[in-house]
Amino acid sequence: MFKIDEVAKETGLTKRTIRYYEEIGLMPTPERSDGGTRLYTQEHIHHLQRVISARDVLGFSLQEIQDYMLYAQELTGHRELYPQLRDPKQQLTKLREMDQALEAQLRTLDEKASKILAMKQELEQFRERVTTGITRLETEEKES
Repeated sequence: MFKIDEVAKETGLTKRTIRYYEEIGLMPTPERSDGGTRLYTQEHIHHLQRVISARDVLGFSLQEIQDYMLYAQELTGHRELYPQLRDPKQQLTKLREMDQALEAQLRTLDEKASKILAMKQELEQFRERVTTGITRLETEEKES
């Protein structure tokens, strides 16, 4: 079990951010000691690291992170239950549920990637205009 100071050090988040993520439901509520101190597990740390990746690497908003983590939790539940199923019909149903959850996650990533690409293209077009302006002005400068 880890105290919030240790989790903050491990994840690079502030204690305030960790408590906020807990408050808005972005991470599971940790157990508490008899004295009321939050006691985190390695799973909490792993969960927060996924949240950080979604925020920093994928550029997700808090709402997008919440949606992303819900899909991830859903998939984890399916993955844990699947090996226990013996009936092929139940297995097929579970696989279809996993496929739908994965499709939703991929759709979210595709939407984010599409927005990033559109922004990149806009910047490339603007840079092209700037470069053309530079070339024109340098040519005029040489000619005068």
